[in-house]
Amino acid sequence: MMTTTSRPVWDEPPSLAGRLIKNLTLTLIAACVVFPVYMVVLTSLSTQETVTRAGGLVSVPGELSVAAYGELFAGGVVTRAVAVSLAVTGVGTAISLSVTVLAAYGLSRPGSLFHRPLLFMILLTFLFGPGIIPNYLLVSSLGLIDSYWSLILPSAVTAFNLVVMRAFFMNIPGEMTDSARVDGAGEFRILWRIVLPVSKGVVAVIGLFYAVGYWNSFFNAVLYLNDNSKWPLQVVLRQYVLQGQSLVVGQTSDTIAGQTLPPSLAIQMSIVTIALVPVLFLYPFVQRHFTKGVIIGAVKG
Repeated sequence: MMTTTSRPVWDEPPSLAGRLIKNLTLTLIAACVVFPVYMVVLTSLSTQETVTRAGGLVSVPGELSVAAYGELFAGGVVTRAVAVSLAVTGVGTAISLSVTVLAAYGLSRPGSLFHRPLLFMILLTFLFGPGIIPNYLLVSSLGLIDSYWSLILPSAVTAFNLVVMRAFFMNIPGEMTDSARVDGAGEFRILWRIVLPVSKGVVAVIGLFYAVGYWNSFFNAVLYLNDNSKWPLQVVLRQYVLQGQSLVVGQTSDTIAGQTLPPSLAIQMSIVTIALVPVLFLYPFVQRHFTKGVIIGAVKG
């Protein structure tokens, strides 16, 4: 007599109704994400007549113009802010990733120097934060006020990223490192030649986390920078979009020196578009590493 074993629900093939509901749900979620971005980009490319006819953000294409982008980059404020953001993001991501990799590898090796006290101090930061005033006093005592380093060093290492990378390193088979150690390889050579090549996924994901964090950060700049010329793009975005300040000094009307300015809403949305482009461009190249890099390291660790 044959006996049939019932399979779990998640092992059953999806029904036609289930596939339709899933596809419809994913389509609605994608539309909710894509449509606002579409309106922002379209508004940044619209003329004053199109913006006035739409009464705000433009959803139906009309007459298009790149005058808003020309106005932004001609003034120099946004160009300088983009350069600052790119430099801070590049240097900060390199420093953060280097320190996180070294610390995670050291803490993943059993018996390393001060292993438990250091790990306890790192985990303690999940529960207790220093606060704004102690952070400001520390940055001020180090002489970093009004310095670009104040945008990088206070947030150079994130405990979450460090713990995820450490968990991934701990899952690497010990036989690989032991055989290299027997052959005379040192710890730095083992890290460079063995550990990092098999950890490209988690390194790429953690690097993306750091890069997005530096690119989107504005609070440190508001707190530590007194010179407006050193503002990154996100602070410019905050000043000119949220607070409605003008990009042109002394602008009092829609025309300056006989030239018709693009609509202010188009200028604001063009700043938003410029802030979105790097992340939207970088994410597809790293997205395929998310499951392998973060999920494996977090679950198995």
